[in-house]
Amino acid sequence: MPCPARSQFVAPTPLPSFVDVLPNASEGIEQGTAAEDVCTTPVEPYQNVPPIPISVVEADVEGSGFGDETCVEEGIYGEGGILGDIEEHRIFRLKKELMTCLSITAMTEKFQYKVFKSKPSFVVVRCVHTSCSWRVRAKKLVESEYWMVTKYEKKHTCPTDFKPVRRRQATSWRKFGVDISYSVAWRERECAYDNLRLGTPEQSYKLLPGYLHMLMATNPGGVLFTAVCHDANQQIFPLAFGVGDSENDASWSWFLGRVKSVFGVNPALVIVSDRHRSINNAVQEVFPQAFHGICMYHLLNNLKTKFRNKTKELEQHYIRTAKTYNLQDFHVLFYTLCSAVPGVKEYLEAVGLDRWTRSHAPSRRYNIMTTNISESLNAVLVKVRELPITAFVNEIRLLCQKWFHERRTKVAGCTTMMSKDIETKLEERKDRAQAMGVICADQYTFDVVDGDRNYCVDMALWTCTCRKFQLDQLPCDHVLAVVRKTPYQAYDLCSLYYTREFWHETYRGVISPIPHISSWTIAQEISEFELQPPDVRTVAGRRRKRRLPSIGEELPTPKCSRCKERGHNRATCQNPIALHPADEAECPGSNLPTRQPTHPSDQQSMQQL
Repeated sequence: MPCPARSQFVAPTPLPSFVDVLPNASEGIEQGTAAEDVCTTPVEPYQNVPPIPISVVEADVEGSGFGDETCVEEGIYGEGGILGDIEEHRIFRLKKELMTCLSITAMTEKFQYKVFKSKPSFVVVRCVHTSCSWRVRAKKLVESEYWMVTKYEKKHTCPTDFKPVRRRQATSWRKFGVDISYSVAWRERECAYDNLRLGTPEQSYKLLPGYLHMLMATNPGGVLFTAVCHDANQQIFPLAFGVGDSENDASWSWFLGRVKSVFGVNPALVIVSDRHRSINNAVQEVFPQAFHGICMYHLLNNLKTKFRNKTKELEQHYIRTAKTYNLQDFHVLFYTLCSAVPGVKEYLEAVGLDRWTRSHAPSRRYNIMTTNISESLNAVLVKVRELPITAFVNEIRLLCQKWFHERRTKVAGCTTMMSKDIETKLEERKDRAQAMGVICADQYTFDVVDGDRNYCVDMALWTCTCRKFQLDQLPCDHVLAVVRKTPYQAYDLCSLYYTREFWHETYRGVISPIPHISSWTIAQEISEFELQPPDVRTVAGRRRKRRLPSIGEELPTPKCSRCKERGHNRATCQNPIALHPADEAECPGSNLPTRQPTHPSDQQSMQQL
């Protein structure tokens, strides 16, 4: 199971389903029927993998090497028209296609059939009602895999009120108007997944070494692990991807170790995450010299859990305290927060002021105060999390390939010195600087009057007492007010990392497509290497589709349509409601809805009255 993403070093998480269920052609086969008549043989890795297209994320799949829609259409539709048409002398390429066509016909026409006889050379199916004349007979053509319908009795003679309970050929009830059990739907969903995603998860792990070999061969120097940061235009830039069995010390240490082996050690490195113990242990082990900050949002949720009766005061003062640049402003805001919420001072000081505030951080956090960019990347990948590992990695490659192309095009259209986002920020700050007064002290030192406050700007040291200039490496309002009165140039005061040149260099590399599996050239030692999937226990019931929330993180709660309160639904509602307008008049101030009793609990109340 992939690790949940909890920091800017992102690993993928377990995710929800998105594929509709496909027809089950093998339902209704009589006992003793040969398995080869209704099943296909699982493909071995690197051989005979069906060319099924995988295009889940909104990305260009051309040249992905994993599909050809023409092949799929030819393989499904046969030679006799659309999939649901059955007629005499129609030819199907495979017996499985014939059975699929029969299943869709049964569902669309709202009846059921059973396989009366099934042999390697012919098959006979009948309506489940014994007196009905509907039947289909098909035979296998000599010396081929083609099947032809030789006899088709289209008319049904079963009673019109005949309604069998079990839907043998049913799949998606939304599409065909039939009702099936959850277990049947789940099994068919898994079969559909196996067809769409290059086999089972076990087969996908066997395919992964060859895929990674081709990924590196077509993208020299590239590695598929992931950490997340901002580019020069303040957009999400994935650095590395990694997949682990669970979120534990070993997984995070391995992942950060791989990141370190690729990017090395930077003394200015800052890692932002939530307070998960495994992440903290891994950072101390792999990057002991890096500053490890805490996500401001996750810490706020921790505070809400601990100080439940002061939630409003926390939200009002905490965010401003965490985001402020200036130390003097921090002391004022922090005092206000501690006065409003008794006990929070000791809690936050125990966490460490430097880990959650911008003003006390020993290294530059820039504008990354939360793990929102990693959560945003998770949201982009939400539809592919249930794919097997190789298909999942391929979707990540497609996403990065799309992003790199789009952003290279965007950079090519940029004519300014800085990236577009930085140019916009500078323009906004220049507008605010127009109203500020500037008093020169010497060649490098200036006093800037901003409303009722004064700020000191030192152009020799590149500092401003508001501290935005030195922490963001971008001219603040006060510095731009000085630039307006002096020969200094605003662009010369910006970090090189915000320039168009650095933006261009970020996306200069091209992520190349992977050829189709049939054309892979793989060394023997790689093709013989058998990668086993992680040993995980499959639990009963519906699979979890959302990651486990962090401590204090609030998730949406259901709202009852009966009493309009949250925390339960209509089926479990036990709250009394007014049964008549007169009852509401006797209880002034009540905002409960009044209506006629339709719920079972309402009827019981009426009987008691």
